[in-house]
Amino acid sequence: MIVIACLDDNGGMMFNHRRQSQDRVLRAHIAALVGGAMLWMNHYSAQQFDAESIQHLNVDDAFLQEAVDGDYCFVEDAALAPFERWIEKIIIFRWHRTYPADQHFDIDLSGGNWKICESVEFTGHSHERITMEVYLR
Repeated sequence: MIVIACLDDNGGMMFNHRRQSQDRVLRAHIAALVGGAMLWMNHYSAQQFDAESIQHLNVDDAFLQEAVDGDYCFVEDAALAPFERWIEKIIIFRWHRTYPADQHFDIDLSGGNWKICESVEFTGHSHERITMEVYLR
């Protein structure tokens, strides 16, 4: 599976069961990125996406158990460490801001198992700068 996550400067993902932020330009970027591939997410995350803009959108609260090789998974509020051995690629979108957080990204990207292979910056709608980082094993 290919994981997509949005993180603040401290690796935060959620606070008090809510996403830290969102951006419509980022959502369009994700739709273009996945193209015709399968995109999995839970019901909470699906609320911010237009199902018509994603050709193969699958919504299931157990999506990390359902995804197979080559499928994309948009993750906002799930622990990923238990699924790390099945993850083939990680795509991180960085907000370049610090938000309150009580749930953090739980895979160590600097520990040697993952190598950054691409970094691209773009301007969002509500964020001056968003960075997409792509990590491979």
